[in-house]
Amino acid sequence: MPALPLLMRPFIRRHPFITTAILLVGAFLLSIALGSVFIPPESIFKALLGLEPLQGTLNTILFEIRLPHAVLITLTGAALAASGTAYQGLFRNPLADPYLIGIASGAGLGAVTMMARDWPKDLLGFYSIPAAAFAGALLTVAIVYWIARLGKTVPVTTLILAGVAVSTFATSLSSFLMLQSESELRRAIAWLLGGAALNGWQPVIAMLPYVTVGIIILLLSGHQLNVLQTGEEQAQQLGLPVERIKLVLIVAASLAAAAAVAFSGMIGFIGLVIPHSLRLIWGGDHRRLLPLSLLGGAAALLLADVVARTILPPQVIPVGIITALVGVPFFLWLLRRAKAQMYW
Repeated sequence: MPALPLLMRPFIRRHPFITTAILLVGAFLLSIALGSVFIPPESIFKALLGLEPLQGTLNTILFEIRLPHAVLITLTGAALAASGTAYQGLFRNPLADPYLIGIASGAGLGAVTMMARDWPKDLLGFYSIPAAAFAGALLTVAIVYWIARLGKTVPVTTLILAGVAVSTFATSLSSFLMLQSESELRRAIAWLLGGAALNGWQPVIAMLPYVTVGIIILLLSGHQLNVLQTGEEQAQQLGLPVERIKLVLIVAASLAAAAAVAFSGMIGFIGLVIPHSLRLIWGGDHRRLLPLSLLGGAAALLLADVVARTILPPQVIPVGIITALVGVPFFLWLLRRAKAQMYW
């Protein structure tokens, strides 16, 4: 944290939840204030509190476009970061993320399969894409889990290897379908890069139950994740039902991440960068790290979305490009740091 003023560091370290909550509120306010039309923050507060409604077009922009979009991005960032925290804890690997066992590739295959038929032109058709992506993600995770299962156990190494193999197969199949398709390839690529195509409150309402269930289960699993850090054999000796906990964590994390991918496209590195960054600052206790990652992931993706919408106006860049531009250097730094620790 070298860039932070020295006086702020003790406060940030002592008050992690206040810090991340302030960051989230600021990012959320920035997200709904900035755009092709600027809406003053004081006007937003008054409108949200019902004290002074905005006039005409501004009211429509706020409540029908920017506010639901910001909520959708918030849910997506929270789901990806919380899932990433769970996967890193489950696999005891700081380089793990929600896409490690094929969620993104399965979702991409499901979405591209639907797009390859014809780009949807009505609301029901648009909902067919996230539905197909969600089904593809969950089906991929189920296949990976089935392949990796050995008797009554699921070795973590086997699970990761199976995920890599199935993910590669799904990605190749998606590429083949895109090459064979005569539909609007550019929109499909935008979705795969994290370009959410749905607007309004309906996607938020459709996504909310899956993300909520997944996140609640993960938040309640902090103690179990802490015990798993001692190793599976030691956790078993301490009375933890390891295989059942692993299954619950995989299902919950996959459910939340699959819903995020289905409605917002494939957005990488949030589930990798945020949990690891927060772990470096506030430690690895998952009872605290999980809710912090939820807040931090939502704030980070909101800020990335603001950059994506404002860096080249009026063009909107897929937010997945922004997260990749930030996430790749961070990932390389993690690899170098891990290599240095192994050397010493």
